[in-house]
Amino acid sequence: MALFPDRLEPGVSYPLGSHWDGLGTNFAVFSANATRVDLCIFDPHGRREVARYTMPEHTDEVWHGYLRGARPGMIYGYRAYGPYEPQHGHRFNSNKLLLDPYARRTAGELRSSDALFGYRVNSPRADLSFDRRDSGPGMIKAVVTTELFQWGEDRPPNIPWSDLVIYEAHVRGLSMLRNEMRPHDRGTFAALSDPSVIDHLRRLGINAIELMPIHAFVQDQMLLKKGLRNYWGYNTLSFFSIEPRYLSEGSADEMRIAIRHLHAAGIEVILDVVYNHTAEGSELGPTLSFRGLDNASYYRLVPDNPRHCINDTGTGNTFNLSHPRVLQLVMDSLRYWVTSFHVDGFRFDLGVTLGREGYGFDPGSGFFDAILQDPILSRVKLISEPWDPGPGGYQLGKHPPGFAEWNDRFRDGVRRYWRGDEGVRNDFSARLAGSADIFEARGRRPYASVNFAACHDGFTLRDTVSYAERHNEANGENNADGTSENYSANWGAEGPTDDPAVNEIRRRLQYAMLATVMLSQGTPMLLGGDEFGRTQQGNNNAYCQDNEISWVDWDLAAAPEGQALITFFGRLSSLRHRHPILRCNQYLHGKDEPLPGILDIQWFDQQGEIITSEAWNNPQERTLVLQRASRHEDGVVVLLTCFFNPTPEDQLFKLPPPHLPAQLLLDSAAPEEPEKPIEGDTLLVRSRSVLVTKSVHDPRANMTPAA
Repeated sequence: MALFPDRLEPGVSYPLGSHWDGLGTNFAVFSANATRVDLCIFDPHGRREVARYTMPEHTDEVWHGYLRGARPGMIYGYRAYGPYEPQHGHRFNSNKLLLDPYARRTAGELRSSDALFGYRVNSPRADLSFDRRDSGPGMIKAVVTTELFQWGEDRPPNIPWSDLVIYEAHVRGLSMLRNEMRPHDRGTFAALSDPSVIDHLRRLGINAIELMPIHAFVQDQMLLKKGLRNYWGYNTLSFFSIEPRYLSEGSADEMRIAIRHLHAAGIEVILDVVYNHTAEGSELGPTLSFRGLDNASYYRLVPDNPRHCINDTGTGNTFNLSHPRVLQLVMDSLRYWVTSFHVDGFRFDLGVTLGREGYGFDPGSGFFDAILQDPILSRVKLISEPWDPGPGGYQLGKHPPGFAEWNDRFRDGVRRYWRGDEGVRNDFSARLAGSADIFEARGRRPYASVNFAACHDGFTLRDTVSYAERHNEANGENNADGTSENYSANWGAEGPTDDPAVNEIRRRLQYAMLATVMLSQGTPMLLGGDEFGRTQQGNNNAYCQDNEISWVDWDLAAAPEGQALITFFGRLSSLRHRHPILRCNQYLHGKDEPLPGILDIQWFDQQGEIITSEAWNNPQERTLVLQRASRHEDGVVVLLTCFFNPTPEDQLFKLPPPHLPAQLLLDSAAPEEPEKPIEGDTLLVRSRSVLVTKSVHDPRANMTPAA
């Protein structure tokens, strides 16, 4: 172990965190209410504290000092001194080692013990008591880092929003069952770099992968006692560090290499990030970092009883983004991932919480304002989960321009329509057209609606058509967790079955729902594995299943049924790419006439007639025809018509006007059929399926060819 000076030099208050300059390391950490902060240095294994320094300077509520000779790889933590007065919101306890909120790498694992808590666990006085045990031996530590990486010619793909096709995946679950890969690489960013994974994404037409949380997170002890683990990772401890299990060799460069490979393939990388709460839980949770550094600043506390955390997130605490230093931490973290890792965007978990001020959700909150004025962050993809469990927590469509939002009304509407529910056709038509009723305000575009039939939270697509009820028994909560309403159906058998009739219905519905996602205006998102029928055995809340329940089963992809579905999704992506009207970046309202009497968007019934108001309001009507028309610069008008039949019977549809020669582009019930001309003026649309046709009016020709 290197010998260090007897004391710290003053150093500087910015930037926050630890920064090596070639001769030593500057340390800076925020705390508005501490009376003293100590820097603790550990041996190379992180087991023994070998030196402790009191921060010599305190500038604008930032404690800082410079340690000459401190180099990358040095392991450290903090101890903060101040009042332990939970009734006033203060929980300082210098016996607790604290992780640097700006730690860019962590060392060791959190070893569960009562010593991690600032109070005496099981004391009659609960959190008003005080625990004097040292938490250092069982605490995760921070590591001084340096970042030198050769990015070469790497450039962000800068995929236009209207062209984006997102694939939601879990770094670990995506490759744990890829048997052709080295066991050491499975479940890591090294596997994400593998050509087989990237080739699969390209075959699907994917140009953005949205990764579930990769920030270092903490395991829930209650889950560990049940033999389960926090799999999803929505329990962040360090906003600047990669979860160590996702690195096969322990180097953050592994993630950079993966991103460089993905960028070279034209695929953007979007991170699912969790800034709404931390892993420290409620006021009865452990003291790991923020709570011990300055509980009253980092967390929203009940105004008239600051002993308690406000719990708008359902996890016990709410990060206080109204505080400028806490907001700074989030902004610094986001910029770090963009500048140091070339990340292309973010999906914000519980985005409503991030937009909360003391009076509730505000689309003009400090968080939104800070991002939208930032010259770096305002230019990347920004997606919000537009709800949280707090008061007034459902804010779909209420986020500011510049943000897209997960549209659960699209998911639910699509599932109900294809399940055959009555009275949903009107809503279904609005979702197909980009959900203008939800998103068009303030000049927002259709791509603000992120459209999906399934996501990580809930049933997979296959389970949506295979289970009528959730089956979360493996979670150990008596099947009481997870949503009880999935808008699903089992079609005659709960779970797997050998009944060919039931399996054919399920097959058709998966094809039809994937087609609906890709044929709708908005930003399509595919849940990883849905392209070949991944199942979670009916578990709709697999957050704690770090096993085959959640991992992607690539044997399904190799089976004939999986290959067929993969090919079909690739056709959908190609169709969407070839026809701009399917990814139009303006809302269509049936006001423009690309051809006389032909509007840019129109709705027809089976007889090829415009749907009347009376018919729209008829809950028994289910079939639907959507026609979209666009005029190209050369005057050519292209019409794409989609025929939807959610009924259990085959149906005859009459082609709507104009009566031009038409070509069949896609039949979800017979996806292997090639494109071909249509004879006559009627179409047979098989049960629970979608057909797509194309007609062309070319004023430069004496005739109107079909293609």
